[in-house]
Order: sequence, then structure tokens, then C-alpha cells
Amino acid sequence: MEDLLLTCDIHNKKLNMFCQDHDRLCCSDCVLLNHRTQEASIKCVDVSYGEKLQEIRDMRNKLNATLDELENTTLKKLDEIRSTLQTSLKEDVENCRRLKDKLQQLSEAVQNLGEKSNNEIQFTACRKCLEKIQESETFLKENPVKGLNTMKFQANIDIQQYLSKNSCLGRFVVMNPNQVLTVKRKSEYNVKRSNDTSSTCFIVGICSLPTGHVIVVDHNNKRVKLFDQQFNLVSYFEMSGQLRDVCQITSSEVAVTVESCVQFICVKDGQLVNGGRLNLRHRAVGIAHHYGQLYVTSSTALYHYTMSGTLVKMLYEDTGGGCRVFKCAVSPAGDRIYVTNCNQHTLLTLAMDGNLISTFTDTGHGWQPDIHLH
Repeated sequence: MEDLLLTCDIHNKKLNMFCQDHDRLCCSDCVLLNHRTQEASIKCVDVSYGEKLQEIRDMRNKLNATLDELENTTLKKLDEIRSTLQTSLKEDVENCRRLKDKLQQLSEAVQNLGEKSNNEIQFTACRKCLEKIQESETFLKENPVKGLNTMKFQANIDIQQYLSKNSCLGRFVVMNPNQVLTVKRKSEYNVKRSNDTSSTCFIVGICSLPTGHVIVVDHNNKRVKLFDQQFNLVSYFEMSGQLRDVCQITSSEVAVTVESCVQFICVKDGQLVNGGRLNLRHRAVGIAHHYGQLYVTSSTALYHYTMSGTLVKMLYEDTGGGCRVFKCAVSPAGDRIYVTNCNQHTLLTLAMDGNLISTFTDTGHGWQPDIHLH
């Protein structure tokens, strides 16, 4: 009976401590596993704060680097314009000086001929003077006196306006790693249109733009559709081949995977327009973008590309059969890549060099092809 009273019901160890924070008797395991969680949570918050602080500073450094690059490019163009203007003016001054000196020399030569010079010399001198005068008049006519050249700078106000519209560099979300998100409310919209070629739509990718517009990739109709905030169809971009995924590149540009290509599509004046295409040497399935770098899957491998289409590295490969390297996403901090394995209902977490960090398997919710980070 004494052992029953002095034994922990949870860990079957002797009760030898009392936790004042929780007003409970506890064993050594209780203290280690349960009653020190508050200290661990405080430490976790401090670590998370330090990480987010560094992410904010890194983002600011990237913004500074981008602005520095824009400034240097602008100054380079300014120098080029100044050099062009100065070169043109210096050429005009040199031509004027040359013609003036030649006319001066001819004038002095004519004055030194005197009355006793023969007719042949007088005629030759006269013709030379007339030719040089005509050359001077033609030059002055073709190159009239120019006013003072000035340069005007028209600033790109979109940059300043975009920055001024934002109250901070991003948003914060307090995340519980063990939290399961549940849908509290949903709205349904019909993305099918009367001129669609297929009787049904199959959405394989969705992308929301900062303007509130939504881009939908319709696999069955081979169309990329642009909807406004009320989900009215604004524009569509028709393509050939199998459309598989979409990711945002800039505030007005997205990239769509189709067959073995990456198709860039821009939103210009409310319309979807061709922004160029990259041809790859493998199937293009999933796609993600992070600070000028593209990550593309092929069902069996994950590849890292530059925006110009240069292959940096094959990061990860699984040739076990089926869609083992399907959709992908990059963490906002740029330190993790997440990949879905549809065959094994698994989410892979990779380091940026492609090394596998962890796996998460969930067979209870059917096919899980896509992934989204926020």
C-alpha cells in the first residue's frame, strides 16, 4: 500500500519531488519531461526570435544589394549618355576648328598673291576658296548651333510607391509545429468558361498575386486563366502540352511547367502575355522560385536552375518508380526545400544542397500531390 501511494501513476517511479508551478507531486521523469517545458518553451522562443531577426536582416541586406545594383546600372546609363553627348560636341568643335584654320590659311595665301601673279594661280586659289567656303556652309547647315544640352531624369515612381504601401517587410505567424490546420470557411467558384474545349476543368496549380488577382492552371483545357478578386475571368493564355504547376516569380510574372519547358507569363495591362520560355532536358513537373533561383522536379529528381535556364545542380533523385519527386516548395528563409512523394504519401525535407533532413509520412488522407508554405 505504501508503494502504491509513493509511486508515480504515469512513469511508475518513486514520487520524490513537488512542483510548485503545477501544484503536483512528481517523479524525476515528470520533472524532466513535463515540468520543465516552460523553460524549454522560453528557450525555444528566444531561439526562434534570433532566427527571425537574422532573416529580417538578411532580407534587408538583399534589398540593399538590389537597390545598389539598380543605382549602379542607372549611374552607368547616365555616364554613357554624358559620354555620347560630349563626344558629339567635341567632334563638332574639332570640325569647326579645322574649317576655320583652312579658311584662314587660304585667305592669307590669296592676300600674298599680289597683282603680278598669273591667271592660273589666281583661278586655282579662287576655286579652292569657293570649295572650302561651300564645305563650311554645308557643315553649318547640317550642324546648326545647338543649345545647351541638359539631361532629365524620370524616376521609376513604382518602386517608391510599392515600398511606401507596405507597413513592414513581412508578416509574422506564431506557429505550433504540432498544430493541424482546419478549414473554418470556404467559398466555391466556377472556373469553367463557355469556350473551354474540355467539359471539365482540372486545376493543377493556383497562384495569388499581390493585386488580388488569381492565376489558375487548367490542365484539361490547356489554359492559364487570370481571375480578378471576384473571380471573374479577365484573361487566359492558351498553351499546348500538359500543364503541371505554377509559381510566382515577381508581382506580375509567373512560371508554368509544361512538358519539358518552363513558360514565363506576365500580367500586363490586365492581360496575360508571353514572357519567354526555358527548354529543359527533362520533364518539368513541380516548380518553385526563391530570390532569382528556380527549382524544378521531374517526378524522379529535383533540379536547381538559374533564371536564364542554366543547370546549377541536380539536388535530389529517387528512381524507385512513379511520382517520387513531384511538387516542391522553398521555405521563406531559403534554408529548406520541401518535396512531395506521391507514391509513398511522404513529405521530404531537404537542405539547400539536396541532403535529406527528414521525412513525414501520412497514409490516412489519400493522395497528397501538392504543398504550400506561408
